[in-house]
Amino acid sequence: MSEQNIRVRFAPSPTGPLHMGGVRTALYNYLLAKKHGGKFILRIEDTDQTRFVPGAEDYILESFKWCGIEFDEGVHIGGPFAPYRQSDRKELYKQYADDLIKNGHAYYAFDTADELDTLRQQFETEKKTFIYNAEVRAGLNNSLTKSEAEVRGWLESGKPYVIRFKMPESEEIKMQDIIRGEVVVNTKVLDDKVLFKSDGMPTYHLANVVDDHLMEITHVIRGEEWLPSMPLHILLYRAFGWDIPAFAHLPLLLKPDGKGKLSKRDGDRLGFPVFPLEWTDPKSGETTRGYREDGYFPDAFINMLAFLGWNPGDERELFDIDSMAEAFSLERVNKSGARFDPDKARWFNHQYLQMKNDRELAEAFLPFLQKKGIITDLDYVQKVVSMVKERVNFVYEMWDQASFFFQAPDGYDEAAVKKRWKQSSYNQMEELKEILAQTEPFTSEHTEEVVKQWMEEKEYGMGAVMNAFRLLLVGALKGPHLFDIAELIGQEETLMRIQTGLHELGRKD
Repeated sequence: MSEQNIRVRFAPSPTGPLHMGGVRTALYNYLLAKKHGGKFILRIEDTDQTRFVPGAEDYILESFKWCGIEFDEGVHIGGPFAPYRQSDRKELYKQYADDLIKNGHAYYAFDTADELDTLRQQFETEKKTFIYNAEVRAGLNNSLTKSEAEVRGWLESGKPYVIRFKMPESEEIKMQDIIRGEVVVNTKVLDDKVLFKSDGMPTYHLANVVDDHLMEITHVIRGEEWLPSMPLHILLYRAFGWDIPAFAHLPLLLKPDGKGKLSKRDGDRLGFPVFPLEWTDPKSGETTRGYREDGYFPDAFINMLAFLGWNPGDERELFDIDSMAEAFSLERVNKSGARFDPDKARWFNHQYLQMKNDRELAEAFLPFLQKKGIITDLDYVQKVVSMVKERVNFVYEMWDQASFFFQAPDGYDEAAVKKRWKQSSYNQMEELKEILAQTEPFTSEHTEEVVKQWMEEKEYGMGAVMNAFRLLLVGALKGPHLFDIAELIGQEETLMRIQTGLHELGRKD
């Protein structure tokens, strides 16, 4: 890719929460701009006011803030091409629609909704596909079939109209896509899209192309679902006589089984989020989970997303945002859909959790403990975290692996008791209690040495003693090195737990 003043944009519509596929699109734009020292713009495309959802724009901004994706210009920070919200730019678009009419690339269409419905039904009856094209427009009420005076009269009387693009009748449009190579489409399969609506607002197609031109966008990187719009957009650039930006259409994000586009329903059904942040629908009040609230680190989420459709061409999988930008290229983005793997997402989070230092993890775990009413100091939590972090994918999972460091067992795993609490266990644990009461210093290494010596002298089996001891300290057969646990909870607490366990489990007759 040649070095140039690269300008890219992400242009979401505020119609609901941001899908992770949208975040990936933004990420690829961001990486390209960052790699080449270009500019990355956030534009809000809200021309369809009927689909506007309160709170959606704020959600989009908060999502990117959490992800660590920064914009150079945008609706929230301004810039030299402001305003960056299309509803604030609506006065701009009519002149461009009028220019297209003047140069013969668009026309006024006065068809009513009823007339078009009748026409569609007629096509269906004849088992034909309805396309509003040259053949259809020739028999309808528009500025191509009516006299100039008649059209002027309708306009002056306030008769409702839309402005449609005049699609060439049968022309092969050859287009270049960075990811897909050459794309060829014949205009006879395309319809005369509405560019300007009767409510005075432009459609996505007109506003998008006009804004991309005015904001000097050099690369349009967007999802595969916009590929069918590419011919119209190319023709609009051509009709205006403007330079055409480079296009790149990203592969779809697919369901875990690879069959179809990844949706919110898949996440609900299979138990994973598809949105970056939790979202509460303002109409229904329904709340949908998010990656942030599910315990993902933002850098792990971004790293995982980057690999859904792109790879660096080597074995590396873990990238911070700077090294990701350095390695990124659109030429290494796949054409085929990218299958989302929830297990791989958890793997990424596990890797990032291991890379964080114990202090950071302790600070993240402390609020979970406080919610459970456990008051302890950060140094103690840090020691606990260092022992259990390898066993978890998320900070919140540490509780399941470490609860016994903060409170004595409130019960004992029944299966473990049945299997491991033997006839000899009671007497052995009574003896162990006496040994430990006299052990100084009560360090992991020294305590282990004393206990092993006692077992050898008594000829007790290691497994029998250690499993019973673990049951009394932890309540289950899990956890890190047993003598590390004993040292951390301390001698007094260790002896108390043994005593409680002897009382609770008793002798096995």
